[in-house]
Amino acid sequence: MAQNGFDLSNARIPREEILPGGPARDGIPSIDAPKFVPPEAATFLRDEDIVLSVTHGQTTRAYPLRVLVWHEIVNDTIESEPVVITYCPLCGTGMVFTRKSGGKVRTFGVSGLLYQSNVLMYDRETESLWSQLKMEAVSGPAAGEKLRWLPSEHLTAKQWKAKYPSGQVLSTDTGYRRDYNSDAYADYFANDATMFPVHRTRKEFPAKTWVLGVIAGGKAKAYPIEQLPDGKVVNDIVGGQQLRVAFHKAERRPEVRDASDAAVPAVMVFWFAWQAFYPGTEVWRR
Repeated sequence: MAQNGFDLSNARIPREEILPGGPARDGIPSIDAPKFVPPEAATFLRDEDIVLSVTHGQTTRAYPLRVLVWHEIVNDTIESEPVVITYCPLCGTGMVFTRKSGGKVRTFGVSGLLYQSNVLMYDRETESLWSQLKMEAVSGPAAGEKLRWLPSEHLTAKQWKAKYPSGQVLSTDTGYRRDYNSDAYADYFANDATMFPVHRTRKEFPAKTWVLGVIAGGKAKAYPIEQLPDGKVVNDIVGGQQLRVAFHKAERRPEVRDASDAAVPAVMVFWFAWQAFYPGTEVWRR
């Protein structure tokens, strides 16, 4: 069985639940040779725009969601560290991973397929499919290999520019003609309906309630954004690990750190998607 040209014969997820999202393979083109500009040159950015920010070594780069929404994947290298910046607008999820897996450096593209309404990426080296939220390869020669989730920051462009005046911003000079001034998913974000079928076994919240998803010690936990006290630290234990969780509402900035003050990967995500991939997730209550 194949879809969009991908061999699903060894799929580790139900093949009937791998659905075409509309575009063909690479119909949503990844950015493979990203260009960057200094903050003052990123005049297309609005103060309220959200960016994903990645710091490695002495370099910090911002990837605006208004650009990512048209490409979903950026293959980048920051100070010799190969990373992939991923964004699934259907789930609201921006996640960063190392491109090193199975002893190889991989380059990712958009397959045009979905699982649980979440983007399925593929690597061009083996044409294996990889699930963003499941964080592993789900078919092909790499099936079962894990993606290593890296910490990133989710915050407004205004706050990012103030925090990282010497940072770099992903340019709209992508090599593709796209309307980076438009919001392609405005209508989708404005209602609670999903475009594609999703298993909903947890119904504590409306489908598109924003939660902060965290995995620690092998355990998943969701923090409803509207319940987190603005700017105040919540001390919690997840999977036996001590965590300090905060959300700064004006900046739309979540922050999760462990007992050593190291950043812990976390993702802003619609509740329907988090509960679909992590049906046993704990839920933080105020």
